[in-house]
Amino acid sequence: MGTEDNQDVGTEDNQRDVDDQFRSILEGLRTTLPGVQVLFAFLLVLPLQASFAEIDDISRFAYYVSFFGSALASVLLIAPSAHQRLRAPITGVQRRSLTHLRLTVALTILGTIVFAISLAAAVFLISTLILGDSAAVAATVAVAVVIGWSWFYIPLVTFEKT
Repeated sequence: MGTEDNQDVGTEDNQRDVDDQFRSILEGLRTTLPGVQVLFAFLLVLPLQASFAEIDDISRFAYYVSFFGSALASVLLIAPSAHQRLRAPITGVQRRSLTHLRLTVALTILGTIVFAISLAAAVFLISTLILGDSAAVAATVAVAVVIGWSWFYIPLVTFEKT
């Protein structure tokens, strides 16, 4: 596996480029993960509050979507770092693999999508408790639109044109 893995990048310049891209992704994850983990921590303690037993079924479902999603997003976003920590010391394989880079990008994108869903569900949950159902839907839609625009539209559409 190690030989095949390194052959898919070709020249040393390409190997350096893959390594640089991988490093860049890991640096980006260092800023993303704290937000995911703070949401997860908040959601871990929420059921311990006395008033949690009083929430309705829709709010309970929103809680679970947010809780499960933030846990899943944590796993997906931590995976590339875990891969790096395991690969080099155990196998001697470095980050110079297009296959590993593509997998890392896929995990990062999927983790970001799951986190976006978790964040929207958390906004719905809290907004329902504070503002009521109609305002909660409006707040959730507003946050979801801003997430979609800033996290996905700008990099995929706006940067594509430049």
